[in-house]
Amino acid sequence: MNLPLLNKLLIATVLGITGFSASIKAQEFPPKKTITIVVGFAPGGSADNAARVIAKKLSEDLGQNVIVDNKPGAGGNIAHAYTATAPADGSVILFGSIGPLSIAPHFMKLPYDPQKDLAPLTMGVTFPNVLVVTPELGVKNLKEYIALAKKNPGTVTFASTGSGSASHLQGELLNSRADIDTVHVPYKGGSPAMVDLLGGRVSSYYSALATADPYIKNGKLIPIATTGLKRAPTLPNVPTIAESGYPGFDASNWYAFVAPGKTPDSILEKWNKALVAVLNDKATNKQLADHGLTPNPGSREDLQKYIASQSAMWGKIITDRKITAE
Repeated sequence: MNLPLLNKLLIATVLGITGFSASIKAQEFPPKKTITIVVGFAPGGSADNAARVIAKKLSEDLGQNVIVDNKPGAGGNIAHAYTATAPADGSVILFGSIGPLSIAPHFMKLPYDPQKDLAPLTMGVTFPNVLVVTPELGVKNLKEYIALAKKNPGTVTFASTGSGSASHLQGELLNSRADIDTVHVPYKGGSPAMVDLLGGRVSSYYSALATADPYIKNGKLIPIATTGLKRAPTLPNVPTIAESGYPGFDASNWYAFVAPGKTPDSILEKWNKALVAVLNDKATNKQLADHGLTPNPGSREDLQKYIASQSAMWGKIITDRKITAE
């Protein structure tokens, strides 16, 4: 074999090995840098609390630094848009929420496609919200709340974690089922919504259980009803909306893990296994349960199907209620 040809073959071989090594390095898991869990809501709310519990256990399991990065605003859409274009090397994942993944695409133009630009990893946690009011509103149950709203249409307000969020659509669903006209007031997360509720600037709030719990216990808030089909274990004496005169009312909230859409399948599978292990951990399970959250880990395919089914359900409500971005 002549030397020029041999040199070309050697160079090609070296380049091939280098490229293969670079490919392996690019798909290392866990990546050799800080891992970020993006959260679309302000610190202090249920999503933030849950993400921090999970991040701590993940850090222990992976032997890597895991941080929570709060990017509140637009009902969580800012965080989802950020993650859609984040490095697809496994270093960034999102604690995604029902609003941007299943609701917002039906009534606003987004800078990303949840179905294409975000890859499902696993369901994280599910939980009902609780409709809470201050004692000053003068109602103690759902029947009285609805009576007040009917007597004074357009004056009873409800807070949410943003337009298109679960807490927004829960209020719209009750408006539809009870034929009332409560007015939506969006916030950038559960914490600021709670501040304004306690300050009397809004009448009510479809709150995460963990956010409302301290104020229910100290008497500053009255729990009217919960939004799931079953009573919440942490509020066993509080009826559901379904059993309070509106059969079948089921508007559970959920947070699920997703990654940038271009993340390699091999890394997505490893993230699924790592997250499922954390969500099945007994100590982590208890911590999440203490916040009123039920861990619900599963496969990537299960999450993809669930998001699609939720999107279909809420899309119909958005169309029927003629809901638009505020």
